[in-house]
Formats: sequence, structure tokens, C-alpha cells
Amino acid sequence: MKLGLVIDMDTCVGCQACVVACKQWNTSGTLGPLTDYDPYGKEPSGVAFNHVRSYEVDVFPHNKTVNMPMSCMHCETAECVTVCPTGASYKRAEDGIVLVDQDKCMGCNLCAWACPYGARELDEAVGVMKKCTLCVDRIYDELLPEADRQPACVLTCPTNARFFGDFDDPDSEVSRLVRDRNGHQSLPELGYNPVNHYLPPRQKPHAETEQGSVPIPLAERFKKWLGKAVVR
Repeated sequence: MKLGLVIDMDTCVGCQACVVACKQWNTSGTLGPLTDYDPYGKEPSGVAFNHVRSYEVDVFPHNKTVNMPMSCMHCETAECVTVCPTGASYKRAEDGIVLVDQDKCMGCNLCAWACPYGARELDEAVGVMKKCTLCVDRIYDELLPEADRQPACVLTCPTNARFFGDFDDPDSEVSRLVRDRNGHQSLPELGYNPVNHYLPPRQKPHAETEQGSVPIPLAERFKKWLGKAVVR
């Protein structure tokens, strides 16, 4: 089994609902509170696992805002696991989810520096690293109806831009979406083989930059956006 997310950048509107749902569920879940720093001050910040980055791109004759939610990619070859000196970061063999053992983590930040996706958050209040768990405490909760055993971000998305499933199953919804919509990984050239995939914006039929010319397809431009590492 290889669990992960597919995110449709054609329908994501950047509303931040997934960010709020992620914060709420994980604050009340097994990881304990996700610390907020000066939440009512001039520059509030805090620990969060999901972030939405927005890009303004030129798609003739109009500009288009493309939103790209980012969280842990649960890479098959996870560099964060490789560099961890205490073994706190690990990848589960049964489903491929990358987790952090809070009892072993010493907050050294090596995993955060190794992750090109900016998916790791050091909780300064407790001195340990925290990250997206794919809501592992929820997806395996047999007390919940089966339809609710999905990550909080997937359940809350108002435009149904997020999908959760098993990439090892060729007939699963996530596998079919990646296959049918030419889904891409982020930064595949690094060789980490991230499980999460993104569906590119659809090419609009009227998009011509000059008479008689054909613009670069959005899917190709999308690959360039995915190639932007997070600069710390």
C-alpha cells in the first residue's frame, strides 16, 4: 500500500480551508497542540503542516492565479529519514506514510534542512519536529464511518480539489486521476519520488499568444512551477 494525495490545481481556489482543517484536526489529535506564537500580536505565526502558495501566470489573453497547496510528500526515498541522527523520522512499511517519533526527536532541524518542500515544522514550545501525518489517527479509526476515514484537508475542501487513496492500486481514484490527467510530482529530478501528485490546470481552447502560434501548454509551464524548491 502507498497512501498519498492528489491535488487538482485546476479547481483549487486557494481558500485556505485545507490549512484551517489541518491545523484544527492536528491540534486536537495525537500530536498535541500545534503551538501558535503571539497569535494576537502584530506578526502572529505558528506550527502548520499545510501551506498554499499562489502564482500569477500569463495565460493569454488573461492572467491566471494558480494555487499550489504544499505539505509532506511522503517520499518513497525520504531524505528527511536518511539524515535523522536519532531514527525519529521513519517511513512506515505498511502504507508508506512518513512520521516522526516525538519521543526520539531532539529538534536538531536536520530533516527540515533536507526537505526541499518545506514540509517540516519545529514546534519551539516542545522542541520537537512535527509534520503532516496524512491524519493517520483518522484514516484508520474504525469508529468513524468509512467515508470519513480521510485526511481532514480532503474532507473539508469545498471544491473537491483534493483526493486521497492508494497509489499502489492501479484502479484507485488517485491512480486513475494521475493517469488520465497527466499528474506530476514536485521536484522529481531530486530522486526522492514523492508520493503526492498534482494535476495541472487544463489548457483553455482560446489561449493563443500570437496569430498562428500555439502557446506553451499549461501542463509544461506547470512542471516549471513544481521545480521551485522552498528557500529557507
